[in-house]
Amino acid sequence: MQVVNWLPRTELPFAAPSRPERLEMLVPLVAEPAVPAAAPAASAPAVVEPLATPAARVKVEVPRPSLASTRTNAKVEPDVTPAVAKAPVVPPPRFALQLLRAGRCLLLVELPTGGAFQTRDPAYLLLKDMLRAAGLPDSPQIVGEPVRWPLLTRGTMDQGPEAARDFVQGFVSARLEDEPCVCLWLIGLPAVRFAGEADAQAYNRELQVEGLGSVWALPGLELLMEEPQRKADVWQAMRRLMARWKESNE
Repeated sequence: MQVVNWLPRTELPFAAPSRPERLEMLVPLVAEPAVPAAAPAASAPAVVEPLATPAARVKVEVPRPSLASTRTNAKVEPDVTPAVAKAPVVPPPRFALQLLRAGRCLLLVELPTGGAFQTRDPAYLLLKDMLRAAGLPDSPQIVGEPVRWPLLTRGTMDQGPEAARDFVQGFVSARLEDEPCVCLWLIGLPAVRFAGEADAQAYNRELQVEGLGSVWALPGLELLMEEPQRKADVWQAMRRLMARWKESNE
């Protein structure tokens, strides 16, 4: 066990006496402290250069909506297709006109009631008075059947204002070819509008209409009876035009 000396702590009974030199206290050997080697001077931390690696390709993640969110949160994009504006539907005009002949003049007269003139109708009596004042025969001859518009109550035929104008002008033009006249009287707004292509502003004026020649626009017979003051304007215009058909009668 590599034990060189061994001393008991207490006196052993019946032991042999010890030798004096062995009883001297041994000076324990003190080991010199080891001097640590000088640490190297602190130096700046070494910079570790990273190894050059090829640039990594950046991957852009595009968020993709889930099917559930697409169904619940999807917004309907408005239709950007320009809407085609539809032309407004214009109802067909309604009127009744009668063509009459008095001497060398033709008269396209609005029928106030829509029916043919009767000899005792107030409107017809007023028309006779106007013809006498103009120096024309006061018993005008009826030319053809009344023109009633619209022509058809059903069907897809165009019966708008333009179609009505073409029909009325064609009807009167055909009668003028049979027997010309020196002046065409247009009595009533429907006659002025669809034969003379004018409006109420043209009352008591002479107009030139292609295919119809010289026409005279007059208020309707019903309007003259309701507003008698208009008769003075009719008389003044009549005096300016009277020479036209009087010369033809001589």
